[in-house]
Amino acid sequence: MKLVRTIKDLNLAVTEARSKGNKIGFVPTMGALHKGHLSLVEQAAKKCTFVVVSIFVNPTQFNDRNDLKRYPRDLNRDLELLRSVPCKLVFAPEVKEMYPNPDTRKFNFGPLEEVMEGTHRPGHFNGVAQIVSKLFDFVKPDCAFFGQKDFQQLVIIKELVHQMNTNIEIIPCPIIRENDGLAMSSRNQLLSKEQRKSAALISKVLFESRNKAASFSVNELKKWVIDEINKSPLLDVEYFDIVDDIRLEPVISWKPENGVVGCIAVQCGAIRLIDNITYNH
Repeated sequence: MKLVRTIKDLNLAVTEARSKGNKIGFVPTMGALHKGHLSLVEQAAKKCTFVVVSIFVNPTQFNDRNDLKRYPRDLNRDLELLRSVPCKLVFAPEVKEMYPNPDTRKFNFGPLEEVMEGTHRPGHFNGVAQIVSKLFDFVKPDCAFFGQKDFQQLVIIKELVHQMNTNIEIIPCPIIRENDGLAMSSRNQLLSKEQRKSAALISKVLFESRNKAASFSVNELKKWVIDEINKSPLLDVEYFDIVDDIRLEPVISWKPENGVVGCIAVQCGAIRLIDNITYNH
């Protein structure tokens, strides 16, 4: 496994790998790696012969400066974890390397960015698109792997690829959960013991909501999920929306054209947690 810190060295390493006939798989991360990230690398290695992982805490996607400041960083630990999986190249640039000048590009994802995270984190997806488009340009992967925990981001990345007119294949990978069901997240390590215990309620209620869907209307189910989670004094639901899994449009009844996903964001003290669940109808 090789570590590079500059775009030039990244280009050299990827060009060499491609010249040897390798299929390039790419896993973009913000570090603070956990089993969820490692599962993405393992998925990438099944489909591609040369896996590149980027580690970069991207400042342009944080609309909350304190969240950016708090975000956990430990490159040495991340590299140690990546040595346990089939990762060939790690790209870990400094901010100056990725943004030598301010990125003033504005992306338009239409209705996809006007709901859920887009409403509560203005500018977030524009920042995601800025960094992911740069990384795609530099790595030029055949396939890129994203976790389904960030469901709305996944939909927007697919639209970004369409807008970039590139043939990168976007591979969604399943949510990896802790033993008590909590979706793995770099932010979990910022929770206190008491908060961490309470946070398990999020997935518990989401999984229970699958059973309730047969006898509840969409609106009844939304209210039930929010009320159940808010029973915990340490949790505060920011939103819970049940949407079409292609266009992210609100689902009104259980007879949608496409699949259905329930997406949630919950504030646990100063830490914001997201999760989602699919409904089979």
